[in-house]
Amino acid sequence: MSRRPLRRIVLPAVLVLPLMLTACGGGQERQASTEPASAASDAPASSGYNEHDVMFLQMMIAHHEQGVEMARVAAGRAKRAEVRNLAAAVAATQTEEVKTMTSWLRKWSEPTTTDHAPGSHAEHGGLPATGPKEIRTLKRTTGAAFEPAFLNLFVAHQHNAVKMAEDEAAKGGDAGAKAFAKRVKESRTDQIRQMLGMLNS
Repeated sequence: MSRRPLRRIVLPAVLVLPLMLTACGGGQERQASTEPASAASDAPASSGYNEHDVMFLQMMIAHHEQGVEMARVAAGRAKRAEVRNLAAAVAATQTEEVKTMTSWLRKWSEPTTTDHAPGSHAEHGGLPATGPKEIRTLKRTTGAAFEPAFLNLFVAHQHNAVKMAEDEAAKGGDAGAKAFAKRVKESRTDQIRQMLGMLNS
């Protein structure tokens, strides 16, 4: 029987910003799947992972999906090309990152979603602060008010991503997930600087 070639997942470098997060349950180490990694440089190491890695990826997937939703609105509605271009880049990159994070959780035989009930994760900062209400408000905003509304909301949204990534880097057990968190922190911090510049220009 021929073996199917592994599909290489490319993680584009993103520009970013900043929820504190501590694992639900104990920090027990788990053994990762022995299934070959999808990408040698980007897949989590096969040595093991802990519950914090799982919660980080689950929460980051939810956070990314919200970011993609907002970025797609901005890519089609913002007046300045620089804002539209940033939003389009964010949407494309975070869509790919969601695919990658989902694939890691599946390799670990872990759920790809977490409990979204209000307050269910209060002990580690809760779920991403941007909620359906904020996104609905953004979608209803038009004209000159749209760009500052999007940029302010997205700065806060990406700031949460930075905080989540910092916590994963400190408490995670999987080398691949921690390396991904480091990239998220760097790229989102860069995005925040860009957006603050756009707000002040």
